[in-house]
Amino acid sequence: MSKRQQGERVHWFHGRIKAGKFPNTGHLAEEFEISRRTAHRDIEFLRERHNAPLKFDRPHNGFRYSEESYEIPGHWISETNVLALSLAVRLASTIPDPALKDDLCRLINRVTSMTGNDDRNTCLQQVDRKISVKNIEYAMVNTATFRQTVESLFKDRALRITYHSPHNHGTSARTIQPLHLMHYMGSWHLIAWCAARNDLRDFALARIREIAQADEKIAVPASLPDIKEYTRKHFGIMQGDTTIRVVLQFSPQISPWIKEQSWHPEQKTDTAPDGALRLEFPVADFRELVGIVLSHGAQIQIIEPPELIDLVQKEIDKMAKIYCRTDTP
Repeated sequence: MSKRQQGERVHWFHGRIKAGKFPNTGHLAEEFEISRRTAHRDIEFLRERHNAPLKFDRPHNGFRYSEESYEIPGHWISETNVLALSLAVRLASTIPDPALKDDLCRLINRVTSMTGNDDRNTCLQQVDRKISVKNIEYAMVNTATFRQTVESLFKDRALRITYHSPHNHGTSARTIQPLHLMHYMGSWHLIAWCAARNDLRDFALARIREIAQADEKIAVPASLPDIKEYTRKHFGIMQGDTTIRVVLQFSPQISPWIKEQSWHPEQKTDTAPDGALRLEFPVADFRELVGIVLSHGAQIQIIEPPELIDLVQKEIDKMAKIYCRTDTP
């Protein structure tokens, strides 16, 4: 008899005990149409392999647990739990460390193997065929860099890194204390206390050229700002304390897609009779927004503010010089 079938019988027997039904060898044999000898082996398996505190209750002619809180390892896992774990496996595709992803898969397989329920395990077995995640325009991170960063983050250890700056094409040696790791728009960012700058800094993992555990300890001020507040101010179109209102208008052709998107927690929308969509929200920095506006081409128009219009116009002028056609005789 297969282990899966035995697992089903053991979990059925366990369920009857938890329901106060006092099952016995005969009940198990009758339910699954097996011999009493096989049923007895199943009960002993439950006792010995799962350390079940089985006790035969003679007045009820059946088994009960001497410890009512006992549960078979894995029995508490529901199909929804397994589905969530299966989704976690697919979403782990953003992790640039194959070993960590393999560890996650092994852990989930180990957990689900204890359920004794083939239906629940089906979710994990089918996840490759049923669900996929495609990442584009993401920053590639060295596997060793990612692993060292995560380990130092959770073990509260300082790091020595060599960091590359795309602005001046130079590198600098830093000693940092990792505080928070964030995945933002395809790029992994480490928020850390920098000893050289004596301040919080954002380090893109893709720009770390060398990394090692630091021998020295770094004293981090107790008065650091809240990390969530820091990321709110320094990432995305919401960054900063002072904001300015932006109003964008989308053509009727792409408005249905824009309506499905969330650009800002405080955004407001209004649809015109012709189907055009007006989107309004506050921002503190235009740099990221300029690229977003340009990506929609002629399907978007900036209504406010004038400063954003000027920035986009200047960028369009630069592009025109690159792509301008010249008539040749």
